[in-house]
Amino acid sequence: MAESLKPQQYIRQYRHFLQRLRSARLQSGITQAEAAKRLGRPQSFISKCESGERRVDFVEAEQFAAMYGKAVEFFITDEDAAVPKPARRRR
Repeated sequence: MAESLKPQQYIRQYRHFLQRLRSARLQSGITQAEAAKRLGRPQSFISKCESGERRVDFVEAEQFAAMYGKAVEFFITDEDAAVPKPARRRR
């Protein structure tokens, strides 16, 4: 059985996730207002997600990743995990 996270570990890991979420948006050159419009949400939704005022679930994390051109792993690692591009066929 997996050991549960201690509160401080959880907080540290979630803060890391929030930093990566904001970083992904900034790297993509999208403002909070643009991100909100693409998701059909108010700008405050993006702000609250990035600040930790609102929890982000996995489905939302997938939506953010797709919008920012990142793999979901980007949010939980220190590596710059971009969405792999399909191989181009040679003609």
